[in-house]
Amino acid sequence: MTSSFSSSQQIELLTSTDDDYGGVIVQMDQPTMDSTTFLSILRASISNWKHQGKQGVWIKLPIHLANLVETLIKEGFWYHHAEPKYLMLVHWIADSANTIPANATHRVGVGAFVVNEKREVLVVQEKTGPFRGTGSWKFPTGVADQGEDICVAAVREAKEETGVDTEFVEILAFRQSHMSFFEKSDLFFVCLLRPLSFDIKIQEVEIEAAKWMPFDEYVAQPFMEKYELLRYINDIYLAKVDGHYSGFTPVPTKSNFSNQKNTSYLYLNAGGLKRCNSL
Repeated sequence: MTSSFSSSQQIELLTSTDDDYGGVIVQMDQPTMDSTTFLSILRASISNWKHQGKQGVWIKLPIHLANLVETLIKEGFWYHHAEPKYLMLVHWIADSANTIPANATHRVGVGAFVVNEKREVLVVQEKTGPFRGTGSWKFPTGVADQGEDICVAAVREAKEETGVDTEFVEILAFRQSHMSFFEKSDLFFVCLLRPLSFDIKIQEVEIEAAKWMPFDEYVAQPFMEKYELLRYINDIYLAKVDGHYSGFTPVPTKSNFSNQKNTSYLYLNAGGLKRCNSL
């Protein structure tokens, strides 16, 4: 909390920091607070922010202060997003049009397409999901963790599900779909990986079986007829083997558009760029 003085009367306000878009962010870190006290401080704070010309107000409410949610809702706040330890609520207090961005709209999935020198594909049968109990063999798939690069996520998924160590080669293709997971959109990146080991040790919680399957046998599975996406991936891989297709490889870069301190990656057709620069 901060204090402000007006006509010798002390008014307690919520501690806030300015964001980059004319708003404020409040991170509630008090161990406890009753709703009556909070309501008084909240109203004084909003009045103060309006006087300063602020627009959006973000309040990060930790789970132990969940008793304050009703108070915030009644004062015009709404849910923006939630994480295991906090709820983010937001309120547009300016008279202008609301420009608060929506919550994250996409989930990022990866597919680990691992092929060895014998042109065998690393495949699994899953214990859960749409392929459970169908007898179908598919390549390992999963979801990238928060803060995890696509190239790292694909290698991790292959290792977790099959025990096989791999090296990232390139993104062969990606697909965007909608209304996929709790009405969110989905980005799915098909990644070509090179195996560094060959012995299989399955993740018993999620995986029923895993093996190396000849590519021709893999593409001949009956369920392939139902999934156009998988048929496209097969064609892309064959074009890659024949030297007629290049995917996207990660190039380390530094971004000025996020708070990330480590290197980020730009995925591009490196071979095509080199040929272009050599002309």
